Amino acid sequence: MINTKVTLAGVELKNPVMTASGTFGSGAEYSEFVDLNKLGGVVTKGVANVPWPGNPTPRVTETASGMLNAIGLQNPGIDLFCKRDIPFLKQYDTKIIVNVCGKSTEDYCEVVERLADEPVDLLEINVSCPNVKEGGIAFGQNPHALEAITKEVKKYAKQPIIMKLSPNVTDITEMAKAAEAGGADILSLINTLTGMKIDIYRRTFALANKTGGMSGPAVKPVAVRMVYQVAQAVGLPIIGMGGIATAEDALEFIMAGATAVSVGTANFFNPYATVEIAEGIEKFMVQQKVEDISQIIGIVK
Repeated sequence: MINTKVTLAGVELKNPVMTASGTFGSGAEYSEFVDLNKLGGVVTKGVANVPWPGNPTPRVTETASGMLNAIGLQNPGIDLFCKRDIPFLKQYDTKIIVNVCGKSTEDYCEVVERLADEPVDLLEINVSCPNVKEGGIAFGQNPHALEAITKEVKKYAKQPIIMKLSPNVTDITEMAKAAEAGGADILSLINTLTGMKIDIYRRTFALANKTGGMSGPAVKPVAVRMVYQVAQAVGLPIIGMGGIATAEDALEFIMAGATAVSVGTANFFNPYATVEIAEGIEKFMVQQKVEDISQIIGIVK
């Protein structure tokens, strides 16, 4: 028997495949296509302390091998989330990872504190939101701010904390070390790359926000490189993401040093992607006579 189980900060997942925040709702939309019981975990859409309307439209556009989004973390807020989404996910045998967003340290801590007694397994802190109090710098782009917010969030968190790193930095390892120093339990990377598209016929930006987060196959080589660099720089488990559409893609991240992976944009063009990837990893392990997935995590040095 092959073993696909992985452990993230003491939480055991039946396999390393999870959904990426913002691409899977909170599971309900995809549950008709995907048996959520077959996934290692479901990562919810970002949840804030109050409902957020998000950015004006248009806010999604396709690009060559990818897409740009400027949704602006639209979400119904923590109250509705606890009442509606957690009970839905509890019906399934999968781990629940809640993605938390905020505009200030206080916002994040408020949500994390609310979730302390909820039956969720891990919290993913999305630090790519601009921090209002720092004059618009994203927490995720300043190592001191990242270390400080990690420390604060850890004071309120009962569940292990995943810090989600932004790739829009000069040196990703500096950010990883800052999160580790702040007490992060796990790191996830990468979040989207900042991109832009111009509509030449309308002679204006394709997105109302001008810029958006670029995701999809185009970002994968950058993401694999960053996961590898971070795996060499820190001792924390890593959740790798960025352009994963097949089991082969996922295995690249695992061999680069990721303990688990998240599938995002692929869900939009193939709603079955997550389960196909989980099954594909098993098939690869059988073919390659790999008995335990731990044998190939970070095997590329």
